[in-house]
Amino acid sequence: MYKTVVHLDLDTFFVSCERLKNSALEGVPLLIGGKSDRGVVASCSYEARYYGIHSAMPMRMAMELCPHATVIRGDMDLYSYYSKMVTEILQEDAPVLEKSSIDEFYIDITGLDKFFGCYQWTQELIQKVRREAGLPLSFGLSVNKTVSKVATGEGKPQGHRKVDAGTEKLFLAPLDIRKIPMVGPKTGKLLQQMGVRTVKTMQEMPCELMENVLGKSGSVIWHKAQGIDPSPVVPYSERKSISMERTFDKDTIDMEKLRTLLTSFTAQLAFQLRQETKLTACVTAKIRYSNFDTHTLQSRIAYTSADHILIPKVLELFEKLYSRRMLIRLIGIKFSHLVHGNYQIDLFNDTQKMISLHQAMDKVNMKYDDFLIERASGFTTEQAAKRREHRKVLLNRIFAERELKGKHKRITSAFYG
Repeated sequence: MYKTVVHLDLDTFFVSCERLKNSALEGVPLLIGGKSDRGVVASCSYEARYYGIHSAMPMRMAMELCPHATVIRGDMDLYSYYSKMVTEILQEDAPVLEKSSIDEFYIDITGLDKFFGCYQWTQELIQKVRREAGLPLSFGLSVNKTVSKVATGEGKPQGHRKVDAGTEKLFLAPLDIRKIPMVGPKTGKLLQQMGVRTVKTMQEMPCELMENVLGKSGSVIWHKAQGIDPSPVVPYSERKSISMERTFDKDTIDMEKLRTLLTSFTAQLAFQLRQETKLTACVTAKIRYSNFDTHTLQSRIAYTSADHILIPKVLELFEKLYSRRMLIRLIGIKFSHLVHGNYQIDLFNDTQKMISLHQAMDKVNMKYDDFLIERASGFTTEQAAKRREHRKVLLNRIFAERELKGKHKRITSAFYG
């Protein structure tokens, strides 16, 4: 039996939230992001897109393209509020709901056609969201998550697209390869250099060729291009959490050591969030004194997985929590109210340089399955010395791998001429 999967996407979500707050912004080119010349565009209205502006574009370039655009710094608390509102509306009716990001959702409605028309049921749900939350959104409906997501993109803005079972490949064939999830700018450019511009061309290629060019991800992309995606809709839950804590061999009041340890904990947990494409909306700090009295303090925050946002919040909670000036036996932190999402950076404050730095750090740490690059503030002098020795071993391994890879390329080149 075919599955029935709906993909919902809140159209220009940040922009729509700002317009709910201020109706004077309706119909004007609107940019959300950092206001400085070094800032970047987090989101933009369709009126701004007319001028060639897109998200992640440097703000300076965007203002050159549209000098009369209105720029707003952005308010993640506001966006988190409306995201939660929409989530609660969907949860009332959706059989299986997955929240894939702050403004995207998947719903598995397999079997509902026995009682309702799946298409009609989805349209009624969309109208309910628009009526109760006041936000515009689009949806796509098909047999799997990939095709539904692409269908949503084809239906925007404030539209919809239904792809009947058995027609997935035909629907995808004429589209640009960049419409396929996982095909980013670099992958898209590489495929275009190979002469692959439409999904139809990729559909006709052998899967082995895609694997040779892109590795394991090449096979996944090839199957997506065929309209094949077995990944399930993962039920949404806000109750999950991740945490770290340390019980000391000897009770301590060394504040420098405690802050350093909390910084290290936060950076590692934030990296774990980004690895699992999750965001947290609640931070908790924990202290256990030498007399075993245990105290916790938590704070709700806008959804994030950025360590440079989370670290100050953790240290702030610790300073408020530590009021008795007694020896400490244990400290810990916890991130809860987790959701799936990819907003890893604060696009309202970060520069393009900082964004690139964070992405490069994560790429290295994920590739070598070790926390190879960390913040210096997360170490004591003794720990830093130990980590330097550990890094030497890892870096020697990296250089050895590169040298071997280079030899392999030279041998292959010589063999094929």
